[in-house]
Amino acid sequence: MENKTNKLVRIAVLSALSIVLVMLIRFPIIPSAPFLEYEPGDVPMLVAAFMYGPVAGLVMTVIVSVVQAFTVSAASGWVGMVMHIISTGALVVISGIIYKKFHTFKGAFAALAAGSISMVLVMIPMNLFFTVRFYGVPYDAVVAMLPTAILPFNIIKSLTNSLIVILVYKPLSRFLKGEIKVRKKTA
Repeated sequence: MENKTNKLVRIAVLSALSIVLVMLIRFPIIPSAPFLEYEPGDVPMLVAAFMYGPVAGLVMTVIVSVVQAFTVSAASGWVGMVMHIISTGALVVISGIIYKKFHTFKGAFAALAAGSISMVLVMIPMNLFFTVRFYGVPYDAVVAMLPTAILPFNIIKSLTNSLIVILVYKPLSRFLKGEIKVRKKTA
């Protein structure tokens, strides 16, 4: 049985990893919208949601979004922070809930697919509201960007992060739980 201190330390480590990933790996993936930058910071949040449940993933999402808003994404301010909390929160919470009920590889795949769809869908009204109201982009311009930039970006980002989670979750969770021992080399 894992004690609360160990769990908090692991969540803190995953939060720090997420922040480091957000700060080190950022690049645009849609040429017509260079302000939409991919970053793999959602991966540790998804790992936490799988290991400790959706609440842990959501808490990490809020922490990382606040740090990101005051550092690498300061230009997007509180609006970007709220949009990130809502979009990643949808991904992490939906994925965490489903994986908690179906704790198998197929369950993980279904959880990440449902979480990705949730993230993509929630960003449609978020962009139509926040981008128009607080960034001053005309409504028609946002509607025009939905199929050419916003939806493709969110699809690519959520699927890429989900694929990475599929590849790293088991080894990373075993390492964090201390199930993998470092082998000593003998001469």
